[in-house]
Amino acid sequence: MTGNPVDGDLWAGLDATDEPQPTEPMWEEPIPLSGRRELPAFPAHVFPAWLGSYVKAVAEETQTPVDLAGSIALSVLAAAAGGRSVVHVRGSWREPTNLYVVCALPPANRKSAVFALLTDPLYEAEKKLQVTMAPAIVEAAMTARLAKEAADNAAAKAVKADGGKREELIAEAIGLAQTAESVAVPVEPLLLADDSTSETVTSLIAEQGGRLAVMSAEGGIFDIIAGRYSGAPNMEVFLKGHAGDRLRVNRQTRREYIDHPALTIGLAVQPDVLRDIAKVKGFDGRGLLARFLYSMPRSLVGEREVITAPIPEETAAAYTSNVLSLTLWLAEWTDPAVIQLSPEADQALITYQQRVEPQLAARGGALGHIANWAGKLAGAVARMAALLHLAEHLEGGHTKPVAEATMRAAITLGEYFTAHALGVFDVMGADPTVGRARSVLETLRAGGWGDVSRRDLFTKLSRSEFPNIADLEPTTALLEEHGYLRSYQPQRTGARGRPPALRYRLHPSLRKGEG
Repeated sequence: MTGNPVDGDLWAGLDATDEPQPTEPMWEEPIPLSGRRELPAFPAHVFPAWLGSYVKAVAEETQTPVDLAGSIALSVLAAAAGGRSVVHVRGSWREPTNLYVVCALPPANRKSAVFALLTDPLYEAEKKLQVTMAPAIVEAAMTARLAKEAADNAAAKAVKADGGKREELIAEAIGLAQTAESVAVPVEPLLLADDSTSETVTSLIAEQGGRLAVMSAEGGIFDIIAGRYSGAPNMEVFLKGHAGDRLRVNRQTRREYIDHPALTIGLAVQPDVLRDIAKVKGFDGRGLLARFLYSMPRSLVGEREVITAPIPEETAAAYTSNVLSLTLWLAEWTDPAVIQLSPEADQALITYQQRVEPQLAARGGALGHIANWAGKLAGAVARMAALLHLAEHLEGGHTKPVAEATMRAAITLGEYFTAHALGVFDVMGADPTVGRARSVLETLRAGGWGDVSRRDLFTKLSRSEFPNIADLEPTTALLEEHGYLRSYQPQRTGARGRPPALRYRLHPSLRKGEG
């Protein structure tokens, strides 16, 4: 690493032994930067009782992290409500209630089993909708067929007619053709798709009135988006399907218009999938990675109980019944149900936004290096608040505002997903702060200091990595989180002048050139 030219004796001078030193605290072994962050467990207690109980019971029976069942449960709610409800936050700000959720776990963690237990009621709801719609589809198809035959017969008569009769028959044929064209045959209801191509997903959303859920215990959908079949990334529907932006496809073979597409994605994948998608050109730059809520729990393989408590029948029955009830009730809506926030819930969200916003700063913000993701966090919290509200009020949720407690529960989920996003972006290698932190560690080891000011440390670092002293803040914050240093503000020695510069007390291993 290259730094600014300095005098050879600067290293010794930077120890600043003449400065008042804080009392030396006890130091624990620092966490390697390449090591895993300590990530929080999924806060299943924020769910309504019927959902939280089932999530915990599934985790217990399958001996899997509660994060897996919790993440899938959240995407199940989004699949039930997405495209059929929106949350009105304030002013013109509305958020659809669909989500993109991905949980990463190594092989042998029973992802498929948990996935099936959580998503089965959606497939049951889909079958019920299909049975209910079948008579209407048959009737409309027959009506369309008869109307087409009548128009064809009228056209044939018009062709053979002559004289004054011809114009009358042509007019009649045109009228019948227009009638036949106007007969719409409903498509079979479909809630779920699995690893479909981008083109298929677009067509299905258009057919299904603007909503669809892609749910899978594998990560194949990422390969498809990256261009497994087309040879080039095709992510338009996945970008607009999250935000609800108007989607129009005009090609020679098809034309599809979707004013407010609502796509839900719920995935359980292996961690390697996350590493791979970070390398796909355009996934990060165009914001696809920023649209997902990430969960990366610790694997329990090797610690699992062999004999476990089965899911209580009443808990499973309540889950199935309630998911069915919510899905079927919202399926009847053509215009989305509008969920309102109570003033208290809105204030809780405002306070949360005010706390998060400074963290997005590129310089010094704790979330600045993942600002693309964190910039969508408030919207994701609003969406989750609406989903929790609908899960609490399975019918008629639009008639009651979201309570403050529900918003705080959603904020708890937001904090959980923030912690896991930081861990996931570390795994993806999308966190440049980690690379800069390694450079700073090299400098600290070379210096062998016990205590150093921020400005003195800055003088030893490369301007290509740290153009300004403020660029150092996210890196030192990360090093402090990993236990390599502790920041402190020296006491002012006089009444005038600038306050003393921020200083860092370094881990003993760094003073010896170790760590």
